[in-house]
Amino acid sequence: MDDSTAVTSTPANDAGEPKSDGQAVTPASDASATPPADPKPTEATAPEDYTFTMPEGVELDSAAADEFKAIAKELKLDQASAQKVADIGAKMAQRQAESHVKLVETWVEQVKVDKEIGGDKLQENLAVAKKALETFGTPELRDVLNASGLGNHPEVIRAFYKAGKAISEDRFVQGAPAAAATDPAKRLFPSMN
Repeated sequence: MDDSTAVTSTPANDAGEPKSDGQAVTPASDASATPPADPKPTEATAPEDYTFTMPEGVELDSAAADEFKAIAKELKLDQASAQKVADIGAKMAQRQAESHVKLVETWVEQVKVDKEIGGDKLQENLAVAKKALETFGTPELRDVLNASGLGNHPEVIRAFYKAGKAISEDRFVQGAPAAAATDPAKRLFPSMN
């Protein structure tokens, strides 16, 4: 074989199958074989300010929003792209809140079946724990326990229950009224009267 010899092959139709009618296939031009070059991507322009809409039930944290606006501007995100990222953040926050609610519900169920503080005496034991919280806790502590859900944690309730029992066990024992002064002999020998 020398350089002038052409390599022959079976021409193919558009589906890649050999042509059966024996017609020659004209090779495609280089222009159609190579995809057209992408035009230069235009650089995104960040808006002067971003406005975010949050899903129903989600409150926009203005400090976090300001921080995100600065990042979005630095990344030159357009409004629509920035909103998409904000939507993902809101969904993550909602999922985290839902997860925490489920965790607190689990704690409540654990308290109800706890051998020491739950069962038939649950309400009575919760009253003892509440008395200890009112005695030793501050309104701020109560707010923290309520806001975080930790007031429903079995170990927190158990600690306040034990403190409540400890302060409840100290009862005042009232003595008998003092007897009138009597003869010392009668006091020593009461049966001789």
